[in-house]
Amino acid sequence: MKEVFVFLANGFEEIEATATIDVLRRGDLKVNTVSVSNDKVVTGAHGIPVIADMTFPDSDFSNGSMLVLPGGMPGASNLNAHEGLKNLLSFYFESGKNVAAICAAPLVLGGLGILKGKKATCYPGFEPQLIGAIVTGNPVEKDGMVITGRGPGFAIEFALALVAELQGEVKANEVAAGLMPPK
Repeated sequence: MKEVFVFLANGFEEIEATATIDVLRRGDLKVNTVSVSNDKVVTGAHGIPVIADMTFPDSDFSNGSMLVLPGGMPGASNLNAHEGLKNLLSFYFESGKNVAAICAAPLVLGGLGILKGKKATCYPGFEPQLIGAIVTGNPVEKDGMVITGRGPGFAIEFALALVAELQGEVKANEVAAGLMPPK
């Protein structure tokens, strides 16, 4: 089973994190939530506490297929301040593994040079931090092994793109049908 790591920092956007985790699990992916602090309890931007599965120092990322960064502020800035996470993102990208970020979190990828020459999207106002990216403003962008999303209103579309990347379009469509049954 493919393994995905979703990173949580205090101030994360709750919709982006929980919707993504839920959709990925519906897509038959093993999802681990990782706190970048030393505490498993991470509080979102709107005061909702979430208990992560593990903390960063206690995690083994060697078998992962994708790293995912929810946005929110100051969550995205807190992710960007974590050197271990940034080193891991660079390693995954250089190894040809998937990295994904939504809302403000693509700023982390931009600062690492991961978005240079790639189509990317983000929450309005963060475009200057997507260094070298071709910023589209689309709800979701996939360019190579990098997937970015615009914001909380597109969290499910973002998560379905992640499922499609790891499990194929058929599985993503199956999950989507379960989330949005026809009238």
